[in-house]
Amino acid sequence: MQSHHFHLQKIVLMRVVNWVWLRPKKLESYLRRQGLPGTPYTPLIGDTKRNVKMLIEARSKPITLTDDITPRLLPLTLKMFNSHGRTFFTWNGPDPVIMITNPEHIKEAFGNVHGFEKATSFPLIRLLLGGLASSKGDKWARHKRIINPAFHLEKIKNMVPAFHHCSSEVVCQWEKLFTDKESSCEVDVWPWLVNLTADGISHAAFGSSYRQGQRIFELQGELSQLIAEELKKPYIPGLRFYPTKNNRKIKEIDKEIDTILRGMVRKRREAGEAEHNDLLGILLASSSEESGGNGMSVEEVLRECKMFYFAGQETTAVLLVWTMILLSHHQDWQERAREEVRHILGDDNDKPDIDSLSNLKVMSMIFSEVLRLYPPVAELRREVNKEVKLGELTLPAGVRVYIPTALVHRDTKLWGEDAGEFKPERFKEGISKATKNQVCYFPFGWGLRICIGQNFSLFEAKMAMALILQRFSFELSPSYVHAPQIVMTTRPQFGAHLILHKL
Repeated sequence: MQSHHFHLQKIVLMRVVNWVWLRPKKLESYLRRQGLPGTPYTPLIGDTKRNVKMLIEARSKPITLTDDITPRLLPLTLKMFNSHGRTFFTWNGPDPVIMITNPEHIKEAFGNVHGFEKATSFPLIRLLLGGLASSKGDKWARHKRIINPAFHLEKIKNMVPAFHHCSSEVVCQWEKLFTDKESSCEVDVWPWLVNLTADGISHAAFGSSYRQGQRIFELQGELSQLIAEELKKPYIPGLRFYPTKNNRKIKEIDKEIDTILRGMVRKRREAGEAEHNDLLGILLASSSEESGGNGMSVEEVLRECKMFYFAGQETTAVLLVWTMILLSHHQDWQERAREEVRHILGDDNDKPDIDSLSNLKVMSMIFSEVLRLYPPVAELRREVNKEVKLGELTLPAGVRVYIPTALVHRDTKLWGEDAGEFKPERFKEGISKATKNQVCYFPFGWGLRICIGQNFSLFEAKMAMALILQRFSFELSPSYVHAPQIVMTTRPQFGAHLILHKL
């Protein structure tokens, strides 16, 4: 018995030594032999401690609107990029992370979905972005086929009245903040925009009002803060099962979200609603008996719901908040956008439809530029599970590949000397012209795994901005502090204090 116990201990020890030292050193020498520069490996923690220290340092001081945001979002990556060139590696715990910023490499990585798989090694991220965002292979293809119809333009057309309703509510509430004598008023627009987009996804994707989904958004907000904290620590397999205060809270929140969603699914099923127009209806139809076993299980439906609740709301909210901040600073573009809205949408009593929203070309240029300068996700992550080629390099299984969106979007070599400036006119003739046909612009990802909700997000944002521009002009408040930070997405650390003027 004792020898068996000793044998087990030996196996565990060997595995730990392999994981903490032998495997990382082997991968490091494999990469260095190919001439790839990188940071030296520090056992277990890699560059985590250094990265967190640099982030804390960067966040301790706000910046101005014309400053580069990359040092605040990706300080270590930027430092390495400036000293080691376009391709290099750092360490996420015992895993080497290869940073790629060369458009050809980026195209290859996005194009080869089986060689460069969505990074799912962090189980905590799967709590927020499970489902389509992190599924792989055949399962991903099957889910995409089932979900795709929910985001066809025909379906989005049916969602436009919901977008209008949610945006109108917020605009009307803003009007109530003014006293009779005042024509100006200071508002932190960030929490309002978060509520607006939460309401939008609830109506459009779940047919329920925001009230029913409100608790889910509060919980997912808490969850993303807790997970962002956990991601600053070195990743140790199994540690999330250890009953720390954070882990217990994460488990509790996830359970409550699960219960609410199960309730929504049960109600929908009991009512026998043939409501196939919203996302939940489409998912449930696929999971029913008629799908001949090719549909989704209820568990899978729940995971997709969580993902759309989070992703559908976050990306649109951050797009809207940075748009309002940048248009506050660039009054000429704010006026151009307002003129276009008046010209195309006419009186604010008319409800915009999908065609008139599609015709807002100036607004499309503005959104493209905002997404370039403030991409919702600052860094896209892939993992290599079998040996794969990337340009001249051969990457072994076990490495990760990160694409630092925020850095590539502001790279002067790719965008010109004015890369850090807000110039929506660069998108006047579309994205491929602006990027000179290189893969250097991907706010929603690129290739087969491009974000399925891209059109949903852009139409919702257009509706909200159109209604806001019709009723208000806005400028930065003296109390506004410019401090972009990553909490899963690129958010304003201290909110967005603007002065609204009634028109």
